[in-house]
Amino acid sequence: MENPKSNSKGKLTLIAVAMAAFVALVWSAGLIGKGIWQLFQLSSTQTSENGKYVPDFARVPNVTTGVFNYGGSTAWAPLRLAVDSVIQSERPELRLRYIQPQKELPGSSPGIQMLLAGQLAFVQSSHPLSSEEYELARQKGLNLKQVPVAVDSIAVAVHPQLNIPGLTLEQLQAIYTGKIVNWREVGGPELAITAYSRPPSTGGMVDFFSSKILRNQEFGSNVQFVPTTTQALRLLGNNPGGIYYGSAPAIVPQCTVKPLPLGEKEDDLVAPYQKPLVSPSDCPQRRNKLNIKALRTAQYPLTHYLYVVFLQNEADKSQIGQAYANFLLTPQGQKLISKTGFIPLD
Repeated sequence: MENPKSNSKGKLTLIAVAMAAFVALVWSAGLIGKGIWQLFQLSSTQTSENGKYVPDFARVPNVTTGVFNYGGSTAWAPLRLAVDSVIQSERPELRLRYIQPQKELPGSSPGIQMLLAGQLAFVQSSHPLSSEEYELARQKGLNLKQVPVAVDSIAVAVHPQLNIPGLTLEQLQAIYTGKIVNWREVGGPELAITAYSRPPSTGGMVDFFSSKILRNQEFGSNVQFVPTTTQALRLLGNNPGGIYYGSAPAIVPQCTVKPLPLGEKEDDLVAPYQKPLVSPSDCPQRRNKLNIKALRTAQYPLTHYLYVVFLQNEADKSQIGQAYANFLLTPQGQKLISKTGFIPLD
């Protein structure tokens, strides 16, 4: 004969188990529902009304149809490869052509000159517009506009075998103005310094370096001007006494050079790379990566913006310049900027 109390306890146990399962189900459903809602919230800016995926580039309004020439800074080269091809694949009505100047090296300043001459629709610049450029535009009856789209920085590199912990900005200035000509003067070995730079006429990065480091002094007679960063890195890799500065995303991951920490004081040097420094023997299996935190917060001293520059009130050219900046400022554009090694405008 069954015990009523035992039967009652069994029923209570079954009820308790059922209730626990029900609560767990509701809780799990709540988590799933929350996750689905968060996913919907994150993706809602990239879905059309019928629920199909639509990239951010496809949502940028007022994009003019046609073929447009643009030019400017060589520091933008990784962005041109990574971003422009995606823009054009998702906006087939738009065709972009990078144009170099015929009689001088490409760069921000030559690009802005070509823009004012009517040869370009917009310019990729690695320096803000100068008062002289604004004035030149005004004299032509034109108005320039610049839109920041990313953060860049200048890295200073030496030969991997050069034993030096870093440089102060004052020491860097003295090297590039010809006041310091041997590495022993900054704690290095008895070795003559060969300073490399891109020509001043290219503007952009050189202008920023000149204003930030040289402080309007002239380059020293010891400086050798090299047309491109690729050529300069090749020279630097074969010269134990060499030094060069360039865009951090182009310098920091290289296997043949060593990026240097910089700072206002010798006891406060900040590296443009994530420590510890990867040795050349471990590269390219491992490469140095940008010190994003130091660059984004400007703890690293040679940080600046990248700009899209275009003319205002110039019909289609103004429209495509603004649209190009808008492409880069979308979440999709900023993600591609990050993948190329530059720092997005978070």
